[in-house]
Amino acid sequence: MIARFEGILESISSGSIVIDGEGSLTYEILVPAYTAARLGGKIGQHVKLHTLYYFESQNQGATMIPRLAGFLSPPEREFFELFTTCKGIGYRKALRAMTLDTAQIAHAVANRDIAMLQSLPEIGRRTAETIVATLHGKVDRFLAYTTGESKSSKSADPANVGGSDQEQLDGGQPALENSQSSGAREAIEVMVQLGENRTQVIQWVDQVLARKEKFENIEALIARVYQIKSG
Repeated sequence: MIARFEGILESISSGSIVIDGEGSLTYEILVPAYTAARLGGKIGQHVKLHTLYYFESQNQGATMIPRLAGFLSPPEREFFELFTTCKGIGYRKALRAMTLDTAQIAHAVANRDIAMLQSLPEIGRRTAETIVATLHGKVDRFLAYTTGESKSSKSADPANVGGSDQEQLDGGQPALENSQSSGAREAIEVMVQLGENRTQVIQWVDQVLARKEKFENIEALIARVYQIKSG
C-alpha cells in the first residue's frame, strides 16, 4: 500500500496532478478540486501527499485499474474515506465534488446545510440529504481542522480580501479585486488547469468579485465560482 508520496510537482490537469518522484518513477495522482487549487502555485516545487490506493472498476467490472488519490494531510484523507461511505458517492464522484475543504464540508454536515452541500459539483438535493443523514454526528473532529498547507501560510484578514486596493494582502495573500488582480489571476489559472474554459472562468470571477464579497483565500474564491457555475 502506498501511504505517502512526495516529489516535484510537474503539472496539474482536470482532477489530477503529476509528481516526479525524483527517481525513476513519475506518478499521476487524483486529487480533490480544492487540493488542486492549493497546489496551483507550486509547479516545479517539492510537494508531499498522503495517499489512498484503490482499484477503479471499468467496463462494468471487467477491468480493474489501480488508482492513487492524494491529500495534503492524513485527516483530509480520513475525511474523504468517511465521505465515500455515503450511498451514491464513489471515489471519483467525491474527488470532483470536494471543491470546498474538509472543515467547510464538515460544517455543512453539522449544520444540516443542504443548500451548501447541494452547491458542490454532482451533488443534488437527494444526495445532499443522504450525506447529512449518514454523516451527521460523525464529523465533529473535522470542524476546526485546517490543512497543513494553510497552517504553513500566514492567514489573511478576511476584511481585506475582495475589497482592498492592495495588490498584496496582509499575510502575503494576493489581492482579489477583479480578474486582473494577482489573486484572481492565480485562481483563474488553477481553474483553467482543471479543464475550465478561460473566457468563461474570467466572466465568472468578475461576476463574483463585482459583488464585493469577502474571501479569506483563493480557494474560497474558486469554491464560490463553482457555486455560480452549478447554478
